[in-house]
Order: sequence, then structure tokens, then C-alpha cells
Amino acid sequence: MVNVMLAGGIAMVVALLGTPLLIRLLVGRGYGQPIHDDLALHHVKRGKPTMGGAVIIGAVLVGYVGSHATLLALDAADLARVTTGRITVSALLVLFLLVGLGLIGFLDDYTKIREERNLGLTSRQKLAGQALVTVAFAALALWTTDGAGRSPASTAVSFVRDTRLDLGFAGPVLGAVLFLLWANLLITGASNGVNITDGLDGLATGASVMVFGAYTMISLWQHNEGCAVSPGPTCYPVADALDLAVVSAAVAGACFGFLWWNASPAQIIMGDTGSLSLGAALAGLAILTRTELLLGILGGLFVLITVSVIIQVTSFRLTGKRVFRIAPIHHHFELVGWAEITIVIRFWIVAGICVLAGLGLFYGEWVGGQ
Repeated sequence: MVNVMLAGGIAMVVALLGTPLLIRLLVGRGYGQPIHDDLALHHVKRGKPTMGGAVIIGAVLVGYVGSHATLLALDAADLARVTTGRITVSALLVLFLLVGLGLIGFLDDYTKIREERNLGLTSRQKLAGQALVTVAFAALALWTTDGAGRSPASTAVSFVRDTRLDLGFAGPVLGAVLFLLWANLLITGASNGVNITDGLDGLATGASVMVFGAYTMISLWQHNEGCAVSPGPTCYPVADALDLAVVSAAVAGACFGFLWWNASPAQIIMGDTGSLSLGAALAGLAILTRTELLLGILGGLFVLITVSVIIQVTSFRLTGKRVFRIAPIHHHFELVGWAEITIVIRFWIVAGICVLAGLGLFYGEWVGGQ
């Protein structure tokens, strides 16, 4: 528990103090955000520093490594007798997703700035980059094993734990291929979902704090009720649950610190650098904690906003008519006349309700199995 709190605290402080330094650097280089012409209300944001996700990623890495290093140093000096834990494959895989998708987002943001337009990488380029990172993650998660012979991921589709629907039914080779495709779908969908949500000051950042906070609680619970610690019918066979909690707390803390500067009126935008990496990390945590489908409830706000885009595109292609004035739906409410800060707060409330519902389902399943 101490390393979880340390990771979150260190990451929050690094993001809180590091973001203004990044703002100065970006302003000095003229790295500002292009604005889509359809969003006249956002023209005031034109030129605002972007790529703020870089400080989130950096803070997460410092928070994770710093928590382990601090406890290791204290334990070695006999100043603390706590479980220092160890750096695990599961945690490194989530960090790999965070950095990998963050790099793709950075290239997308940089292309927008260089071309001075609101179009970065092409859809094919972005999807190809996402596929490359996600397939590498999925393969390592499935085929890497620890000393107990456990792999971080499972071919079984999971809700609050693995279900009876196992993609391995098709055999070891085809089952692995199906898992790679499933993981790619989850990670690409989650990263693009957060990316679409990142359209108003603080909206995606605040919602991300809640969902990563939920995954910190889930991972800690899985550690305390793990099969190695508390064997029984309701135990969780999740590998490295405690270290996944450390990673999740670090991301939540980094987003919390960044939100100080990203809240309305934002002084910096996270950009695709932040949104793609955060969504990918969420999907990675869902896969490794065996809560893949539960992510759709915990991250219900991201799902709702993504579905609004799907509805808009489908309706226009089939009927030539639009359901919303503009999609995603939070921009629709702007055109209706809602103030930006009102939309953000109300959508945060929706995000909080989704998180509470997801945690309730997770805990309820455990209680029901007792």
C-alpha cells in the first residue's frame, strides 16, 4: 500500500511542477494547437500549448520508478520495514503501452503543428502504429511467464474475472491470433475513445483520474484477495496485481497534477500524446486485471461519447441527416448553448456514476461468490 501511495504522490507532484515548465518550453517554440473550423467557439484556444501528455507520461515513469527506488533505499537502510515489491512484467507492459501510444500521439500532434492544420497522421498511419504497439503488448502479455508459470494475460474474455468464453477454444495457434486481434480491438478502441473525449478543458483528464483511481482500488483488492494470499473459490489469479496498482496510482496522480493546469481555462492541452496513451493504459490494465468488459462500464463516459460519433456518422451516411448538431456530443451541447465548464462538470458526474457502477459490480460479484 505504501508504494501505491508513493507512486501516486510522486507522479502528482512531478506533473504539478513540471507542467508549467513544459508550457514555457512549448510557448517558446510556438507549439500551439490548431482548431477545427467547425468549432468557432474554440478559436480562442488556437495556439494554446499542446502535447501536454508528455508531462503526464514522464510523471508516471518517475512516480513508478521513484516509488520502488524510495522503498528499496529505506529498506536497505533499515529505516522502513515494508514490502518493497518488485518491478514486474505486468507493470512494464502497461508502461510500454503508455509510452508506445504516447509516441504515436506525439507524432500526430507534431504533424498538426508543423503543417499548421488540425489534421495530423492519416488514419492508416495512426492505426498501423497502434496495431504495431498493441500486438507487441499482447504477444508479450500472453507468452511471458513468471516463476510460477503464470502469464500476465489470459485468452479468456473477462468481465470482472475470466469468463467461460475462452479464445483458446480454437487451438493454441488460432487462439493466440484471436487474442491478439481482441487485444488490438480493446486498446485501439480505448485509446481512440479517450482521444475523442479530449475536446473540452479538463474533460478527459478529470474522467481519467476517476477511472485510473478505480483500477488502483481493483488491483489492490485483487492483490489482497489473490490466490497466493487468500486461496479459495473467489480468489483472483491475477499476476502482479500490487504492481499494477502502483502503475494505476501513478497515472491517476499524474493526471491529477496535470488537471491543475488543464482545467478551464486550460493553459495547456494534453493532445493526442496524452489521450492515446491514457486510453491504451486503461485497456492494458483491463486486460491484465482480467476486467476487459468491465472497462466499458468504468469508462462509460468514453463509451458514450464514442457512440455519439458512431450514431452521427451512421445516420448521415444512411439518411443524410445528423442526429446531433455536431459530434462528439459534448460539442453538440456547446452549440446548444451550455457553457464549457457546465458541460465538463456534468460529464464528470456521469463519469463518476459509471465508475461507481463498475466498482459496485466488481465488488458485488466477489460478495456473491462468498
